[in-house]
Amino acid sequence: MSAPGRLYVVATPLGHLEDLSPRAVRVLGEVALVACEDTRRTGTLLRSQGLRTPLLSCFEHNERERVADVLERLQGGQDVALVSDAGTPTISDPGYRLVRAAREAGLPVLPVPGPCAAVAALSVSGLPTDRFLFVGFLPARAAARRREIASLAALPFTLVLYESPLRVAETLAGLAAAWGPRPAFLCREATKLHEEYLSGDLASLQAQLAGRETVRGEVVLVVAGAPQAGPAAADQDPRAVFERLVAEGHTRRAAVKEAARLTGRPAREVYALVLPGQD
Repeated sequence: MSAPGRLYVVATPLGHLEDLSPRAVRVLGEVALVACEDTRRTGTLLRSQGLRTPLLSCFEHNERERVADVLERLQGGQDVALVSDAGTPTISDPGYRLVRAAREAGLPVLPVPGPCAAVAALSVSGLPTDRFLFVGFLPARAAARRREIASLAALPFTLVLYESPLRVAETLAGLAAAWGPRPAFLCREATKLHEEYLSGDLASLQAQLAGRETVRGEVVLVVAGAPQAGPAAADQDPRAVFERLVAEGHTRRAAVKEAARLTGRPAREVYALVLPGQD
C-alpha cells in the first residue's frame, strides 16, 4: 500500500502578499489539491505566485460534505493543502472538522505557520501578552452578546476579539458600559493598503468610530484584562494601586477611577493623593 497523503494547514497573507512564506508557496505548488473557502480569492493568490493547483471549495456550509472527499484523496496518497481566505485556517474560520477527521483517521496533519490576525493585532497592541484569551466573534444577538460580555468581565488576562465593521462601534460601547475605562487597541485592515491602528480606552475608541459615516474592513479588538488588586484591596495604598494600573496600560484618568473603585475611596481623594497640585 502507498503511504497516505498529508494534510497541510497553510497560513496565507492577511493582505500583503509578501507575507506568504517561501515554504507556503512551495507546498501550495506541490500538493494535488487546495481546499479553500473561496475558490476565486484563493485562485487569485495562487496565480500571483504562478501556481495552477486545482481548488476545492470548503467553507462553513459545505465543510461536512467535503470531509469525505478530502479524506479519500489523502488515503489515496494525495497531499492536500487547507487554506482560509486570509490568515491561519481554523481560527474563527472553517477547517477544524476536516483537521479533526484527518487526525481521527490517523492521517498526518502538518502546519505551515504564518499570518494570524489575532496574533498580529496583539503583537502591536502594547497590552500584556504573557497571558491572553482569544474570544473570536461575540454573539450577534443583543441578549446573548450581553451575557457573553458579562461572563468575560472578571478575567484578568488580555482579551482578543474579532468584530464586524458594522457592529464594532456598538460593541465598544457595550464593552465600555460593562467593563469601564479599560485600555484597548483596535486593529483594522492589518497589513492592507488602508491599515489602521488605534489606542485608547474603550469609550474613546467608540467615540472615534462613532464620528465616522462607515467603518470598513476586518477588525480585531484587544482589551486589557480586569484589574486584579488582591483580596485586601481596600487596605492598600491608593497610590500603589494607581501606579500598578498605569504600568498595566491604563491612562492616568482611568487609573484614578479604577483605584478609587478598588480601594473604596472617593475619586477626588485618590486624585489628590496621586496627582497633587494638578487640579
